[in-house]
Amino acid sequence: MNQEHAWRSAIMHCIANPTEVGTDNAYEYYPDGLLVVENGLIKAIGHAEELLPTLAPETQITHHPDGLILPGFIDTHIHYPQTDIIGAYGEQLLEWLNKYTFPEEGKFADKHYATEVAKRFLDELLKNGTTTALVFGTVHKTSVDAFFEEASARDLRMICGKVLMDRNAPDFLTDTPESGYQESKELIEKWHNTGRLHYAITPRFAPTSTPEQLALAGKLLNEYDDVYMHTHLSENVQECEWVQSLFPESKHYLDVYDHHNLLSERSVFAHGIHLCDEEMQRLADTQSSISFCPTSNLFIGSGLFDLAKADLFKVNVGMGTDVGGGTSFSMFTTLNEAYKVTQLRGQNLDPIKSLYMATLGGAKALQLQDKIGNLAVGTEADFVVVNTQATPLLKTRTERATSIQDTLFALMILGDDRAIQATYSHGQCVFQNT
Repeated sequence: MNQEHAWRSAIMHCIANPTEVGTDNAYEYYPDGLLVVENGLIKAIGHAEELLPTLAPETQITHHPDGLILPGFIDTHIHYPQTDIIGAYGEQLLEWLNKYTFPEEGKFADKHYATEVAKRFLDELLKNGTTTALVFGTVHKTSVDAFFEEASARDLRMICGKVLMDRNAPDFLTDTPESGYQESKELIEKWHNTGRLHYAITPRFAPTSTPEQLALAGKLLNEYDDVYMHTHLSENVQECEWVQSLFPESKHYLDVYDHHNLLSERSVFAHGIHLCDEEMQRLADTQSSISFCPTSNLFIGSGLFDLAKADLFKVNVGMGTDVGGGTSFSMFTTLNEAYKVTQLRGQNLDPIKSLYMATLGGAKALQLQDKIGNLAVGTEADFVVVNTQATPLLKTRTERATSIQDTLFALMILGDDRAIQATYSHGQCVFQNT
């Protein structure tokens, strides 16, 4: 049976970092394009008039004349157990954790509860066009099992990890260095590289792990050379001061993780707002990445990420929604806030750079650029069909667009989940806006 299927629409994807090669060399755009998929992989991409004659007669073609096909979005930092506390009112980071986050995460000892939240969480990601995410579980092993079971059932490329937290947290949310190490090891053996799933070693952040636990996290990272490390870094001024008091021998916040061998090309640090030059350089030297989480940074009042500084030091940056401190699952909304953060920094965020960070840049942060992040031939067919006329305002704005950059910018500023017509993972439709 022929497994070939083609989608005809405007198509756009990034092929390089605009900061490195220039905006015009960083993307490919086909105003009337064709994306050909076979057995879950991209077989061809190009202009429709050139590719249509090459198709087998029985190939099914789906046409979206008002659509724009983009790669599936990649969320490099999000907490699935915080799905139901999104939009919780009025606290900064440390107070927010104690008032909202920790009580909610305590519920994830219950496998049934964790499974129901995981289902809703994945539904939200897919209706917003996000096909891959780097995800926090809770301290409970069951929370990670529940998440991976649901992601596996949908054949999604997802990364998750059990939180490591052995101090400065409620008793019902703490493990020990030894139990955290052992349970993480068991989860790695069970889930890492199973299907399209991967594991991330996940210390919550330096204040909630003892040096002994951080050392064992570093040991795990060394024992499994292709697992990820996912944590928070330099989000809040008060947090940074707390880290310095807990680890007085460290030069700075990043040095705590560095001392415990947690920096690597597979390490992703959420936020990175208050970093000195030395920290930026060290991230670059180790090929570690930052997840830029603008909706969360603004909502919790943490500060304004310095994207230009990260680019100067050649630190790879992906986008993160950081739900539930972040206020939207939508990558369009997240890029909207990212643009405003850079404006407040006196910088300017080009829409091509925005799309890069939400797709190929995220894939590079996860060392998955050979599989996802753009629509190159041979990569997995994770893509989104965007309806550029999804709302009356978006329709009138995009009809006036003079370039693909202008269309993208309109989607960034005016788009949300309503603009996602369909989401495909591994060539299969996993969301359809009816």
